[in-house]
Amino acid sequence: MPPVNSTMLAIGTTAPAFSLPSGDGTVHSLEDCVGPSGVLVAFICNHCPYVKHVFEELTRLGNDLPAQGVGMVGIMSNDIERYPDDGPEKMIETARENGWTFPYLLDQDQSIAHRYNAACTPDFFLFDGECRLVYRGQLDDTRPDAGTPDGADLRKAVAALLSGEPPLEAQTPSLGCSIKWIPGQEPDWFATTT
Repeated sequence: MPPVNSTMLAIGTTAPAFSLPSGDGTVHSLEDCVGPSGVLVAFICNHCPYVKHVFEELTRLGNDLPAQGVGMVGIMSNDIERYPDDGPEKMIETARENGWTFPYLLDQDQSIAHRYNAACTPDFFLFDGECRLVYRGQLDDTRPDAGTPDGADLRKAVAALLSGEPPLEAQTPSLGCSIKWIPGQEPDWFATTT
């Protein structure tokens, strides 16, 4: 399947609430994850080459953002029946191996991916302290076969948020593997991308 772009949810959208378990069953809500200045919601998984490419930058963001007042959470929405490498045990292993300090949560019924209009892994959504969307799109312009991730696009959006500037006008869609939808759960737009 060819890579898929993010759907570019409308700026200003309020972050959909969630309450999801981590791989070990500990439940986290959106409210638990939001910092005083905002929250980064990242739809990621364990096996996608586009996500593996940015593992180290995800680790850096998980360390850097909370110190800036921005919370971070990873959400895994792939079909774990057909893609067991994305299951809870592997989520725990992936988070541990990469030293992730942010919650890494399982959206097993894919309802949260639907509510965020998430399309691919990775897919990034940055919200302000009032949970209004200020950035959605790519981490940076590197890809698995090109460049070393530095999170330039996302970090620029965070800097604008923290300095009180309006959302960046130039926002590039993320690109990655399509979320692995449960058969029959595919969103309406999915048929036009495959």
